[in-house]
Amino acid sequence: MVIDLSSKCALITGGGRGIGREIALTLANTKCSVAVSDIDIEAARGTAREIEALGVKSLAVKADAANADEVNTMFKVVMEHMGSLDILINNAGITRDTLLIRMKEEDWDLVLKVNLKSAFLCSKEAAKIMVKARSGKIINIASIVGLMGNYGQANYSASKAGLIGLTKTTAKELATRSITVNAIAPGFIKTAMTDTLSDAEKQKLLEKIPMQKLGTAADVAHTVLFLASSLADYITGQVLTVDGGLVM
Repeated sequence: MVIDLSSKCALITGGGRGIGREIALTLANTKCSVAVSDIDIEAARGTAREIEALGVKSLAVKADAANADEVNTMFKVVMEHMGSLDILINNAGITRDTLLIRMKEEDWDLVLKVNLKSAFLCSKEAAKIMVKARSGKIINIASIVGLMGNYGQANYSASKAGLIGLTKTTAKELATRSITVNAIAPGFIKTAMTDTLSDAEKQKLLEKIPMQKLGTAADVAHTVLFLASSLADYITGQVLTVDGGLVM
């Protein structure tokens, strides 16, 4: 079955680069209109230009997804320019890694704000639109560390575990309106950061993964595409791990 989202519009936070960009382009390849939000407007515009080159409608929006006023404005702009919102991908996120005993309070607060509060604010605004339409998809990009923890990531793990809790509660609250809410928990994904690891560090990492390879941004994007499509209309409140079998 070929997935066709040509009648749909998606909004992706943190869509200017990395996994967010890959998700945006993957959805655009199904003819889905895509609004790209990022605090870095030039990065967002770059992704939007790539989408438009595919012959698909796109919009770049500068917004701090953890700021309520900016989120409200972002949704107004998206609705004015795109006309509808069918899919929300809460992808914005940051890390500030260090051991708990060395972690600064401001780094704890910032990670929880960007990774968790942003999803709350955006989901709240998206839900208002989707409830009226009696349909919609909300997809949260969590992490396996929200399920298993990780050294030096108390703040990040807590934010992603919170995101999973938000996913399940929101799914229950919106289910009767035919709105599905799910989370994706990527494992170790090949990124610019993992590219800087030494061969020994990479080997140690791979030994933890049953499939003995890193995932790719495309692996995550394809899972988003499935959840965003009608193929997943009866799936809600779930956490899909994309991790090569690391957590099972």
